[in-house]
Amino acid sequence: MISDKFRRELRAEAKLWEAEGLIDKSLYQQLSERYQFHIIETSSRNQFLSILIGLGSILLGIGVITFVAANWQVWSREVRVAMLLSVFVAVNVAGFYLWRIPPSQNKNLNPSILPATKGRNKLLGEGLLLLGALILGANMALMAQMFHIGGSAYGLYLVWGIGVLGMAYSLRLTSLGVLSALLIGFGYWLAVLDWSSKVEFSWLEVLVRQMPIAASLMFVPLAYWCRSRVIFTIGAIAIIFSLQVSIAQTADGGWGAAIFCGLAPALLWGYDDAIWPKLHSRLFQPTARSLALLYFAGLFYFLSFHWFWQDSPTPRQTGPDWVLLANVAVLGGLAVLEWLHLGRLEMGRRTQKAVNLTTGAIALFILASAFIPFFHLTFTPIPQLATFLFNVLSFLLAVGLIREGLALGNRQSFWGGMVLITLQIISRVFEYNTELLLKSFVFVLCGIGVIAAGLWFEKHFAKIDD
Repeated sequence: MISDKFRRELRAEAKLWEAEGLIDKSLYQQLSERYQFHIIETSSRNQFLSILIGLGSILLGIGVITFVAANWQVWSREVRVAMLLSVFVAVNVAGFYLWRIPPSQNKNLNPSILPATKGRNKLLGEGLLLLGALILGANMALMAQMFHIGGSAYGLYLVWGIGVLGMAYSLRLTSLGVLSALLIGFGYWLAVLDWSSKVEFSWLEVLVRQMPIAASLMFVPLAYWCRSRVIFTIGAIAIIFSLQVSIAQTADGGWGAAIFCGLAPALLWGYDDAIWPKLHSRLFQPTARSLALLYFAGLFYFLSFHWFWQDSPTPRQTGPDWVLLANVAVLGGLAVLEWLHLGRLEMGRRTQKAVNLTTGAIALFILASAFIPFFHLTFTPIPQLATFLFNVLSFLLAVGLIREGLALGNRQSFWGGMVLITLQIISRVFEYNTELLLKSFVFVLCGIGVIAAGLWFEKHFAKIDD
């Protein structure tokens, strides 16, 4: 999909080319018709309008809920039910009618920029459908209250999120998919905080206990269906978080710590869109790998503190929960398939003398992050050595991010590495008993280093661009 930023920069460059005589007026007109230069500002206004409509829909939904709450005790049960259903049906029907009206478009419009040129009716209809999804949750809560149906808060959010998920699949709407992922994720978080309570429905209990597998089936296909990186990102976070919760609640000892530290980054970095049939573009692989790097940064930084390794965890007295271990088995098997696929690709590159060293470094990170806690908990405690090794791993990750940023011109990677290495230095200064003069010197040195690195980075790529 071509972004508005690219089209805006292309329009500015095309005007400059025409002024310098590099292209004639007819070629500029062809570029203008293909990339629709004249509707760039309209597209920006539509994006701003979509934000306003979404915010207005949320406020309108809150206003309707407040109005109903103010008059709730006055109306009879029949009036309440009729009103709730009428509002829900009316809002969704109106939203669907406006949303399905095709906007007037130029026949010569490039299909890759169609999503940025939605008509106002379509945006308004999407806002009403989002409002209808919010009304669905209010109706469920009020219906349960009227008919004295007991239940937990996380049960409400899970059922609400599943209902919105059905709307997102049927309408192929990114906004509804994001709302559904947030609702289900929040419901699962509430369930984790209240794990001792029994879920009111057996199928909800299965959903909570098998959330890693369920989230994979719910959000990954929807992300491809909507071609939304936002849905994929939220879904991947939900999968990894629920997987780590399952590991923490079931696995124990060295093997549990190894799986906890190594499975998530292996699953994320090994992800390749091409493993699915009829998918030839890597739409979400960069997103998954960015999440893997974020996971490594957080893991290495957290495990680089010496206090973490001082006390070994107490072994769990109860046996493992085999139902929860099914999540580890399924996603662990998927990670193995991903890395086998990745290995075949690397073998093909090796025959062409183009080996990807980054993947090899990530594989070493995964093995090291899994083996160190396994050895510490299984054979003999190594608190000093483990602290040192994770500090080294954090430093190597930061250097690798800086190198990737310099090689690819990626500011996010460069500054991510700079922030990580600066944070590591400052944390070590505060962690150990040092004098204030040394701390002051370290802060000044880090500040000067960050400023110098930033100026050098921008100057380096300014030369490349020239």
